[in-house]
Amino acid sequence: MPKNFPEIWEGRVRQTLEKGANADFLDGVAELDGDVTQMGEKNIIHVPTTQFAPEVLINNNTYPLPVQEYDDDEVVINLDKYQTKPAKLTDDQIQGASYERIDAITKAQTNSIGARKMKKALHSIAPQQDEPTKGNIVLDIADASVGCTYEDLVNLKDKCDAAEWPEEGRRLVLCNKHWNALLKDRKNFGDQLINYKTGEVSPVIAGFEIKKYIASPHYKADKTKKAFGEVAGSGDKPASVAFVLENTAKKTGITKQYFSEAGKDPENQANLLSYRHYFIATPVEDKWRAALI
Repeated sequence: MPKNFPEIWEGRVRQTLEKGANADFLDGVAELDGDVTQMGEKNIIHVPTTQFAPEVLINNNTYPLPVQEYDDDEVVINLDKYQTKPAKLTDDQIQGASYERIDAITKAQTNSIGARKMKKALHSIAPQQDEPTKGNIVLDIADASVGCTYEDLVNLKDKCDAAEWPEEGRRLVLCNKHWNALLKDRKNFGDQLINYKTGEVSPVIAGFEIKKYIASPHYKADKTKKAFGEVAGSGDKPASVAFVLENTAKKTGITKQYFSEAGKDPENQANLLSYRHYFIATPVEDKWRAALI
């Protein structure tokens, strides 16, 4: 077994996590500016925020002009911490440390972290509740017995228009239930959702760039979002999530390997391997978020 065995495996995990860091629905989402700082077990980032929006005067004839103060502050964001349980790997299993063997064993680690952080990302982007004054929308499907239809997407667009969402950069991440219902709506969709070529830009329908994701946040009957990881009940509804790209950001933090070598365990001759990874996806401001339930 090579002396740099732990370093090879850590490098491979970093590489595969970076390749899988962006789920389809996060493509094009900007990376938060600023460096990640490690403080104890936390990864934090200081993000400068400017709430300064100059008031525009129309046909003004009053002088001197009123002075508007410039407010510049910062927000401290804690990245989410993801940890895997230690995996036991005997010396017999990892002899040679080939990339095939490394990938076979580390894939479970990276897949677990990747899936968990993407579920958390979509949950974080979804609005907590219906707040029209902020442009945060939770909208019921018009006819639950039929399922999601083209008319529901138009209704959502209408709500976003009324809340003055930017027209550019609207993205809708369909949950499985809504995606499958739309596949049946041949009258409006034809082959738009299922026959476009791999790698082609996703279709834009009712002003939304359409994506899909297998795991969705759920909402209670009162239209409030269930906590992340909370088991869905019989009356809870899965949500398709809409957001604006310019109001959404992500950040990847530190990936750290924990390794205990077999040489220190003569009885079992087994290595222990686990990982810690930091990541966050978040709205920049609490606005322009929607859930179609």
